[in-house]
Amino acid sequence: MSTTSILGKVSHTRDFRRRRALNWLVLGFTYSAMYMGRYNLSFANKSLSSTYGWDKTQIGAIISAALLIYGMSAMFNGPIADKIGGRKSMLIGATGTVIFNFFFGLGAYFGFLGSGALLLAYFATVWSLNSYFQSFSALSLIKVNASWFHISERGVFSAIFGSMIQSGRMLIFAIGGFLAAAYEWQWVFFVPSVVVAIMGFLTYKYVQNGPEDCGLPTLDVQDASSGDTEKVSFKYVIRKVFTNPVTLTIAFAEFCTGFVRHGFEQWFPRYMQEAQNLATDSPIFQKGAFSVVAAGIAGAFFAGTLSDWVFKGRRAPMAFLGYVTQIICLIIVWKAPSVQWVIGAFIANSFAISVVHSMLSGTASMDFGGKKAAATAAGLFDGMQYVGGSVVGIGMGWLLERFGWGAWGPSMVGFAVLGAVMMAFLWNARPATKGSGH
Repeated sequence: MSTTSILGKVSHTRDFRRRRALNWLVLGFTYSAMYMGRYNLSFANKSLSSTYGWDKTQIGAIISAALLIYGMSAMFNGPIADKIGGRKSMLIGATGTVIFNFFFGLGAYFGFLGSGALLLAYFATVWSLNSYFQSFSALSLIKVNASWFHISERGVFSAIFGSMIQSGRMLIFAIGGFLAAAYEWQWVFFVPSVVVAIMGFLTYKYVQNGPEDCGLPTLDVQDASSGDTEKVSFKYVIRKVFTNPVTLTIAFAEFCTGFVRHGFEQWFPRYMQEAQNLATDSPIFQKGAFSVVAAGIAGAFFAGTLSDWVFKGRRAPMAFLGYVTQIICLIIVWKAPSVQWVIGAFIANSFAISVVHSMLSGTASMDFGGKKAAATAAGLFDGMQYVGGSVVGIGMGWLLERFGWGAWGPSMVGFAVLGAVMMAFLWNARPATKGSGH
């Protein structure tokens, strides 16, 4: 036996721990690299406007198209990932990310298309295709991890994965502003292509779907799939996820998360440039951007640890606290008493967004989907988050063009309030298992 359950805790053999560590390190850093190829657009946002004369609504059209495609694709690709396995899904996603980040940067040399609607359509199409392949990443990571981590371990290990994922965001935040300011904007896309290609190769070489694929005993993870002997099929995973009131409530909450998360993350570098007059390579901007990402890492650890140890595997209480913190931070950004207050609110908001994201998309998807339907649940949760986020592309661009940056903070507050209300209703929700009777 590779594991032994003692008083709700799980111990593993040395061989199991060693092989799992290799699996999740490679997988986590691959997803981290893909984050570089997702959040880089925000650092080219203003450069694209300056180069081609596009306003915020036109740039927002690229963002909206990509986020909507991501959201719809995640829901569609979730059952596929459950069927073919997380390893293959991650390799598909990484390959597409490499190709379409490269082609987005290549658009800088397509002067023959002019600077009008044709070139804008090219960038929107390429970035949407990148988003389609990016949608495999979270599904794949969650699908694989659902087979390697017992439910009592998932909060803490989701925090570890959250920090690894944020390291990719931290890297693009660290070098994105520098690349955009010191070099031409296309390098913000070329560099992540190379990093993702390297990590994709390592995934192919070292990652496996579950312990049984490495010659180790299968782990009973005690989630919603435990005691369920039904064969995995499209019908099974759809029924498992789309008929559960808890998963549907989480999905609607994640729509609200998406509006706040992407409304903040896609536009805050430009806010700092235009509303606070800070260059992307200035020390204040760099320190602020680094702190925003560091806060995201801290939020994942805080939420994961407390949900496991204090709330005994319940994820909704931590998500509720995350939404409440978002409300407070967005009100501070709305009032913007000083740049120091704004940066502080940005940091705390990043912490809060990470709390919610790690609890719902990262952990609750494994718990309530079970290891058999984890990718489908993750696809629903993450997909709804990105569908919500798609509104803040062209919609937020139009709002900012018409009303200015003063409308930015308050436009997101109501969605955080709705998310908090839904999590209050799910305060005591836990996954039911066929074998446990609860």
